[in-house]
Amino acid sequence: MKKSLLAFAVLAAFAGTTAAQTNVSIYGVADAGITRFDNGATTTTRIDSGIQSGSRIGFRGTEDLGGGLSAIFTLENGFNIDDGTLGQGGRLFGRQAFVGLSSNTVGAIKFGRQYNPIRSAIEGVDPFALGLAGRADNVFNVFGDRTDNTINFTTANFGGFTGQVAYSLGEVAGSNSIGRSFGLSAGYAAGPLSVIVAHHDQNLAAAGVATGDSKATLLGGTFDFGVAKLHAAYARNKGQTAAGVTNIDRDDILLGVSAPVGGNGRILASWIRRSDDIGANRDADQIALGYTHDLSKRTNLYTSYGRTRNESAATLGGASAAGRDPSVFNVGVRHRF
Repeated sequence: MKKSLLAFAVLAAFAGTTAAQTNVSIYGVADAGITRFDNGATTTTRIDSGIQSGSRIGFRGTEDLGGGLSAIFTLENGFNIDDGTLGQGGRLFGRQAFVGLSSNTVGAIKFGRQYNPIRSAIEGVDPFALGLAGRADNVFNVFGDRTDNTINFTTANFGGFTGQVAYSLGEVAGSNSIGRSFGLSAGYAAGPLSVIVAHHDQNLAAAGVATGDSKATLLGGTFDFGVAKLHAAYARNKGQTAAGVTNIDRDDILLGVSAPVGGNGRILASWIRRSDDIGANRDADQIALGYTHDLSKRTNLYTSYGRTRNESAATLGGASAAGRDPSVFNVGVRHRF
């Protein structure tokens, strides 16, 4: 009995020491609402999950290793709150899953499933922050949001300057290039001004066979006047098949505004234009208007409307056929914990 009590005391002391050195937090988002989607031919009304922000539960931890160095990890499970199923194709941690080291003076290096630098850049300049009906990735290419098998280095903040470099391994036997991707970004933020440039290069593959290459370079920024914030972005996209034939050649541009209203509200608006040079009548425009209202620091209501006008050969916005003009309206509630 005495040995058992002694062993329990030692275990408790060890657990207490570990808890003192390691900080682990649980966080998440529960987001759901009603969506009315018109694909240009038929209309569907449904309950959707993650309209403003993807519903998730996450685990984030740090351990102080001394000398300004810390071990870090993040595991995020995405789920569909409308029916309780797993998101991201049923993955257990389909959003982010990485482990790494962080230095206060240098930055952080992380290994695992992570956001692309160009995706993070677009989120930062989009007034809708890649959510609601006006989300910029309806037009801009974010290359799948997150990439597997990624090594990411993010710098510390040096007087407002930050940067990211990411490399994702294709992991195809006998080839270091098939399926691999490379991305980087550099940004500056101080006072009301924020500017960022980002680039992504993706080697496309199917069943372990190279199918081509896709690239995008983005320049974006915001300027906060207090009464309103202006948002702007431009992206140049190029791509080719495995045989070297150009199959992507387009420009995307975003102009937007966000403005506080009445203390707890915010109005969001944007116009996005795609100019496609691959063929005739492939251009498209998206216009969107939204409103969010804070009920507390963690809970808000939202509503938004977006419409895409496609030229006769364009199919953006989930159009049922080329040349049709889809629209979406949603209203819902988001709670962050």
